[in-house]
Amino acid sequence: MMEKAMKIGFIVNPIAGMGGAVGLKGTDGADILAEAVARGAMPCAPERAARALKTLSAVKDSLVLFAGPGAMGEDLAREAGFEPMVVGMVSAQTGAEDTRRVAQIMAEAGVELLLFAGGDGTARDIYVAVGEEMTVVGIPAGVKIHSAVFGRNPDLAGEMAALWVQGSIARTVLAEVMDINEDDYRREILSAKLYGYLRIPFERKCLQRLKCGSADQEQHAQEAIAHDMAEQLEADRLYLIGAGSTTRSLMWLLGLESSLLGVDAVKNGQLIGKDLSEQQILELMGGEPASLIVTPIGGQGYLFGRGNLQLSPMVLTHIEKECIYVLATPAKIHGLEGRPLLLDTGDVDLDKSLSGHYRIITGYHQYIIYKVAL
Repeated sequence: MMEKAMKIGFIVNPIAGMGGAVGLKGTDGADILAEAVARGAMPCAPERAARALKTLSAVKDSLVLFAGPGAMGEDLAREAGFEPMVVGMVSAQTGAEDTRRVAQIMAEAGVELLLFAGGDGTARDIYVAVGEEMTVVGIPAGVKIHSAVFGRNPDLAGEMAALWVQGSIARTVLAEVMDINEDDYRREILSAKLYGYLRIPFERKCLQRLKCGSADQEQHAQEAIAHDMAEQLEADRLYLIGAGSTTRSLMWLLGLESSLLGVDAVKNGQLIGKDLSEQQILELMGGEPASLIVTPIGGQGYLFGRGNLQLSPMVLTHIEKECIYVLATPAKIHGLEGRPLLLDTGDVDLDKSLSGHYRIITGYHQYIIYKVAL
């Protein structure tokens, strides 16, 4: 006798992450979405959601898939070979209320696991709709992604859902739903707020950790790293400086303005671009050799794919691997507890090519070799 199929929900926020590559730090609000579109932003959430669904499709005979209408899940589900139960209606331009309404309907229908694609704002909407009662898995598709409810990448989010369907994960935990005020974020005021907790399956290898900021006592280490990096800068070479307080210490040392949360460009000791979009970076590069200076996100360990979507696959394919400089304080490395630094650019082949071991600058003339992986 066939076992009862598990009810799995699937919701996509189709506009999540659109503001990243064009330097808008997010897409909260109709006016910001309109600005993102005007700047040439393209949807990225559907492709990332499709990757997770492809992994889940390996166990599709063991589940019944409930999906949001149209672009909120139905279209991708049918493309992946599912015959979804479509719930809810969608407005002309999907928004928070659509996500909440569809999630509530799924909860009322007895959905046992909800797989959703979006960023921190979407996680907040799911929390408002279902609280701590339903088990969920987040597919990372936003710009910021401070919350701890997401898979490390879309494929691992799908794997976690598949393991849950198979009964290979028995334990659940409550994970933080964090978000920031995007208007403050664009003014380089970064302060994350805890909104609540969502229940997630616990599979350590698949989960993204909560983002941690740099502690004040790290300032001395950051300054030491900046002095070392400054000595390595070459004349007539373009340097792209990624987001973070560690890279900002380098800019301060050089006497240059910087965007704490954006990507800047420096050449011959001069600031030639600030808070750049993907297109602006490509125009500045213009086919000439460039180097990239980045620092991983504290706690999570991401080099690319979180908070720096301007450093897109299109940009990264034009930068030699040996021209990527990674700066990290000893405390940030110790906080990883031996886990590798992570990549989630949206291009799996690129992630594989960028994987390997890197020399990390951890102080003045102090270095370690550390693993970077998907």
